[in-house]
Parts: sequence; structure tokens; C-alpha cells
Amino acid sequence: MAAIHLPRAIRIGGGTLDELPQALAQFGLSRPLIVTDSWMAASGVLERVEAILAGAGMASRAFTGVVPDPTVTSVEAATEFLREGDHDCVIGLGGGSSIDTAKVVAVKAARDVPITALKAPHQEDAPALPIIAIPTTAGTGSEATRVTVITDAATDEKMLCMGLAYLPTLAILDYELTLTKPARLTADTGIDSLVHAVEAYVSVRANPFSDTAALSAMRLIWPNLPLACADPGNRAAREALMLGALQGGIAFSNASVALVHGMSRPIGAHFHVSHGLSNAMLMPVVTQWSAPAALPRYATCARAMGIADDTESDQSAVGRLVEALHRINADLSVPTPAAYGIDKARWDDLVPLMAAQALASGSPANNPRVPDADEIAALYAQAWN
Repeated sequence: MAAIHLPRAIRIGGGTLDELPQALAQFGLSRPLIVTDSWMAASGVLERVEAILAGAGMASRAFTGVVPDPTVTSVEAATEFLREGDHDCVIGLGGGSSIDTAKVVAVKAARDVPITALKAPHQEDAPALPIIAIPTTAGTGSEATRVTVITDAATDEKMLCMGLAYLPTLAILDYELTLTKPARLTADTGIDSLVHAVEAYVSVRANPFSDTAALSAMRLIWPNLPLACADPGNRAAREALMLGALQGGIAFSNASVALVHGMSRPIGAHFHVSHGLSNAMLMPVVTQWSAPAALPRYATCARAMGIADDTESDQSAVGRLVEALHRINADLSVPTPAAYGIDKARWDDLVPLMAAQALASGSPANNPRVPDADEIAALYAQAWN
């Protein structure tokens, strides 16, 4: 049995941003708060969105104070800004941080509860303000998920918040918004999407619906990620990555992520490493450790990505997969935690806490091979170098 959850409407393709007013009107919405960051405001993208809305007679206001790895403080500031106006929906414009912020603001607008009370295993399902997701990074898949991640700066914990209240009503996927994305961001968000797809496929909560989306995402992301990194203006590669990110998001929202994500969030919280990058740092070692418990599933991933063919044994296919994950990290200049510049003594001191936080998030329990705290600590040590 599987319960499937999706946005009510998704518009996909180059130029679909121009359809935003019609898409909002379909749902009777006309007074959006746009939640975004200072880069989007400076780049002209926010101005374009405001002009499109104004041209259709829709009044909007913009909060531009989103921070990377959004914090409780930044979300509270956005919520206060929303309450100063008269809004019937919240638009998340930008990367995962903007969309994640918009999700919690939409819930906080409807219910005045502390954000710490919303973290998993709590499920927030009752409807809040409608959420409209306009991703510009092709990575997080947040436009199609019922999860959001907010950092509690007081405890350096990335809190996973879950429930139908966070599922966008509408997603606008215009790959043209990603054409100016720099190579580092393209690499990090692309690996993030790939991890979503692979983890959803090997998750113990996988189902036939999520499997289909996950395998399609892998087929789109793996060959196109190097192309987009090498040539940012490659429209076909950008379009494939945007669709792959969506399908990866759909897959993990309906099957859940696993050990890579569980271990990745504490690295981001304590050392301020971007989410996609911390996933990439962990993906090869966690895959190698996990694969014996689900060899046929990981082998199918390798075949979907074109790394192995049907004539090879599962063992051989998985070996190729682990090699390929190490190789793409090298090709895309993904640093180890050591090469990133993280202090070794602080890393070692925090490993027990990071292992405990990883387990508490619940994600490792979805892994085909479920670790204990000591095994997670050993994997952190292995990933260091």
C-alpha cells in the first residue's frame, strides 16, 4: 500500500513563468507574498516576477531576507512581514532555501505555533495558506515535496518538518531560470537531485509509483549533469535537469530519503556546508556500505544511469556504481570535508552528536541497511578523507 501526494498543478517548460498570473487565477489567488533572497532581488528575477503579476493586475509584496539553510529567526521575520500585508498565498522563488522558508511561513500564517513544535516526527497535515513554488536551481525537488528543513541556530540542528501542509499547491518549472546558474551550484544541486532519486529507489518505503519517478530522474540527471556544468547555456541539459529534479522530489516525497540525507543535515547545520555538497561528500561511502543489503536495487540504479548493462551481475553493476560516484565527485570538484577546510578536531568532537542527530531525524531507518550510532560515526570518519 502507498499513499501518493503531489502538487495540484505543475506547469513545465521554457517560458512558463509568464503563465504565473493565469496559474494563480485558476485557484482564485491574486495577492501573493513572494519569499526570496537578496541574490534573486539583485539579479532581476524578482523584478520580472513582480512585473508579470502587476501586468495582470495582481498586487504582490516581496520578502527578500531568506538566508541559506533558513533559520528559525529568518522564518519568523518573513512571517512578521506577511502579517503586515493582506496575502492569500505564498510564493517561494529561488532555491530550496526560499521554497522551504515559504512553506513554513504559509503554515505559520495559519497557525501561531513555535517552529520547534513542528519538527518530525510531528506531522502537519491541516491546510495552511496555498504555497506556490518557482524553483530556479533544479536540485532540491522542494517544489513537489511535503517536507521542509529549518535550522535551529540555538542547537545547530537542521529540523525536518513534514506534512501535507508543506506540499505546494502549484509549481512553475521554467528551466530558462537556470541558464545563468554557475557550475558549482549546478553540480551541487544536480548531485542533490541524484541522491533523492537513488535514496527513494532503495528506501524500504519505496513503492511502484515512486520507483518509476526515481528511475526516470536518474536517466535524466546522470548524463546531463556533466553537460550543464561544462556548458551552462545547454538548454536541453538544463531542461532535463529541471525535470529530473522534479521527479526526484516526487520520488522521495512519496518514498522518503535514507541514510545519506540523515547524515548530511548535521554537516550542513554544524559546518554550513550546502546541502547538495554535503550529500555529494557522503554518497559514495554510504552507497558502498548500504549496497550489500539491497544489491539488486542498487544494480538497477547503475543500469538506469547507463553505468552498467543487463549482461553484468548485480555485484559487478554495484561496483561500477560506487566507482562512478567517486569519479563524478572528482570530475565536479566535490571536496572531502578535509579539503573543504573543516577543522579536524571540531569534526571529531561533533561526530557523536551528528550521529545522534542523524538517527533522530528518522531518515536512516529508511535505509536498506540500518546503522547504529557507532556505524554512522565510522562512516563520518571514512567520508572525512
